[in-house]
This record gives sequence, C-alpha cells and structure tokens, in this order.
Amino acid sequence: MQVLTHTQIQQKITRLAYQILEQNLEEETIVLAGINNNGYRFASLLHQALLAISSKPCVLVRVRLDPAKPLEFLPETDMEKSLMERAPIILVDDVANTGRTLFYAFQVFMKVLIRKMQVAVLVDRKHKMFPIQVEYVGLSLATTMGDHIEANLSDSDNMTVTLI
Repeated sequence: MQVLTHTQIQQKITRLAYQILEQNLEEETIVLAGINNNGYRFASLLHQALLAISSKPCVLVRVRLDPAKPLEFLPETDMEKSLMERAPIILVDDVANTGRTLFYAFQVFMKVLIRKMQVAVLVDRKHKMFPIQVEYVGLSLATTMGDHIEANLSDSDNMTVTLI
C-alpha cells in the first residue's frame, strides 16, 4: 500500500527544509549527514531544497555503517572534525524504525565535541528500542512490527513510500 506519493514526498521535503532552516537561523552553516544509500539520497534532496530557499551554506556528507554489524564495521564519515565542532549536524535517514541504525550512526561523532546534533527522517515508525528523538519528521506511522516500509527515492521523477 502506497503511503506517500511523489508529490507528497516533495511537499514534505520542502516543509522539512523550512523547519531545518528555521531551527538553525543563527548558525553559519548547516551539515546534513545522510546514512548509507537511502539516507544519503534523502539528505541530498533536503540539501537541494535548503539551497533553493536560502543562501546559507549547507554541507552534505555521508555516514557509512553496516546496521546488521555496527560493532564489527564501525561507522565512518569523510566529514572534517573542525566542521563537526562549528556547525550543527543533522543526521538523516529515510526511515526510523527501532532507532538502531541512528543510534549506532551517532558513534562517528562521539570523538569530537560537536556543536549540535539533530535527526531528520522521511518516515518515523513508533517502534523505538533505542533512545532516539527525531526532530524533523515527514510522516509518523504507527505500524505493526511485521510491517515493512520501503522508501523508493532513487528515481527523482517517481519517488514513493510503500507499506509492505
């Protein structure tokens, strides 16, 4: 069952970009750190939306981790430590389910005294098993644990979110 159409996703991206900008007006730069593939794709879409509505510098970086083995393959990023210290970081993923991926993605930022950390997701499910608070949410869904949410963001002309 489709829960978000292409148009709805675009509207949510625009709304989230405005929210991110409003909450970070005093900041010189905003950093969007997208997790793996779909999180990075969603961060890229937010990045484009932020650049379209503001002249504020916005940096896009990738956080890589293996959600199935987060201790065996430690999270990594190519983000400079100096940027982590001076700019707010918005950790971005497509879907937040239990919060596990987001929780372990924070690990990459633990060696630096970061300025501010926030979380943005397109879909937030209400199954948190980790202490994760999402500040920017496109859509909140209460689903069963057996349900699966698939965010198709790779086709920029036909993005969808489906409940399987």
